[in-house]
Amino acid sequence: MSDLVKLISYFLRSVHDARTRISIVLIVIAGVASGVASTVFIALINRTIHQGSQGSTSTVTWFVAFLVLLPVSRFISNYLLVRVSQGLFHEMRMNLCRRILSAPLRKLEQLGPARLLANLTEDVGTIGNALGMVPMVSMHITIVMCCLIYMASLSWQLLLLVLAFLVVGLAAYLLPLRVAGRHFFLMRKAWDALFTHLRGLTEGTKELKLHRERRRSFLSESIAESSLELRRHTITGNAIHHAASAWSSALSFILLGAVLFVVPRMITIEPGVQTGFLFAILFMLSPVEMILAFLPGIARANIAVRRLDELGGDLAASSQDPIPELTVASPARWGELELRGVCHSYYREQEEDQFTMGPIDLKIGAGELIFLVGGNGSGKTTLAKLLTGLYTPEEGEIRLDGAVVDAQTRDQYRQLFSAVFQDFFLFEHLHGLEAPRLDERARGYLGDLLLDRKVKVENGRLSTVDLSQGQRKRLALLTAYLEDRPIYLFDEWAADQDSQFKKLFYLKLLPELRAKGKTVIAISHDDHYYGLADRIVKLDSGRVEYDGPAAKYLETFGETMERQETAH
Repeated sequence: MSDLVKLISYFLRSVHDARTRISIVLIVIAGVASGVASTVFIALINRTIHQGSQGSTSTVTWFVAFLVLLPVSRFISNYLLVRVSQGLFHEMRMNLCRRILSAPLRKLEQLGPARLLANLTEDVGTIGNALGMVPMVSMHITIVMCCLIYMASLSWQLLLLVLAFLVVGLAAYLLPLRVAGRHFFLMRKAWDALFTHLRGLTEGTKELKLHRERRRSFLSESIAESSLELRRHTITGNAIHHAASAWSSALSFILLGAVLFVVPRMITIEPGVQTGFLFAILFMLSPVEMILAFLPGIARANIAVRRLDELGGDLAASSQDPIPELTVASPARWGELELRGVCHSYYREQEEDQFTMGPIDLKIGAGELIFLVGGNGSGKTTLAKLLTGLYTPEEGEIRLDGAVVDAQTRDQYRQLFSAVFQDFFLFEHLHGLEAPRLDERARGYLGDLLLDRKVKVENGRLSTVDLSQGQRKRLALLTAYLEDRPIYLFDEWAADQDSQFKKLFYLKLLPELRAKGKTVIAISHDDHYYGLADRIVKLDSGRVEYDGPAAKYLETFGETMERQETAH
């Protein structure tokens, strides 16, 4: 009962619309009305039997009235349930999506996509299934309560004996059920771990095929252990639950036997009272079994609620990216972007150490073409995420034309950037780019990128994104071009391109963007093209080692680059 109350309380807390709250209350009331109507039938049937006739006119009238009430109340309950549940699912998904979008990128990276997807799909689905149980549980609880009231009207002494028996029997059922609930919770955690490993299986197939020992270790230590853990808790939890359910089924028949054979030897009861109790107990059997059957699902729903609350707490505790309700245009013209003493640190799992970026002091002017260079792990992508406002500096500040970029202006600041990161994602629909002649402009760029024979654009939608990695990067470049923002950032865009498209990127596309007055920041290892940049910023271990003209950089580091090329 407490789990049901918690679940209904969660639904009411999740709904901010008064009409929806009223609908939820009406669903419960309709379920209660259905339960009352069902129980009244028992009383009417028992009275008619002991009247020894076809029943009085009033009895028939009440019978017909409740016969109408029963299907009408069930219809209202189920109809409102469909309307409310679908609206509630929508709001739950949308609220969770808003929280995810407003959370700092670093926090989302720590949580990982596996957990976020599990929350968005499984947990919301589990809660949704439990919502469908609420009317039925309300109806069955009402039937049980009404049956108990009816039995009390027949004989309160006999009812006390029945209640004592029920309390002992239900305690013997609920205690192991709590143990089963603990296993269901651990089962959910094991599934999260297995989901993460299965994602690695599908996305890391090439790496696993190329390394026999990694493949064996991954199967035996990661997938097998998580799968066995899931199996163990699933079997144990369900075994305990089924044992408790078997006991609850036996409990009902034990109670019937007690009323038939034991109680008459203890106290004197009239035949009509005994018959009424037997009718009530028989009528309670199915509702009690249904309530007990619903309890694990409701318990799992409360576990899902707890996980969503935990996720909400994690996101709320670190949320620093409020999404403004009103769209404020970013400045079309700007003069200087400055990083002052910017520091950012995080734990690197692969290297098993704490990486600290900074302090970084850097100024970027409008219309510059800057190459961001450095070895692997030097912090280039981290700096790119700081520059674009995706990471928040732990120390120092970012200034745009002298104004500090803070939590309130960070989202507006981000709108200055179009970026293609190494781990980019391609949307099939060109969201947010609705503009006159969008399809025509997109087709022109597709021709420049030699993708016009593979990809078509109709009504702002790409015909396919199922392409090679190099072609997908060219499509991502298309999206960036269509965004037409003041600052472009490319994270090793040319790394997956052949020599033809590398030349196109460095010799045509970048100069064209600069000629249009765009600021371009390109992370690159292609030192043959370094001379095209206005400035080069070189990072080493999270700090700026060089910041100056490209020509001077080539003079200073040219010999080092030649030695590295010779070594390769």
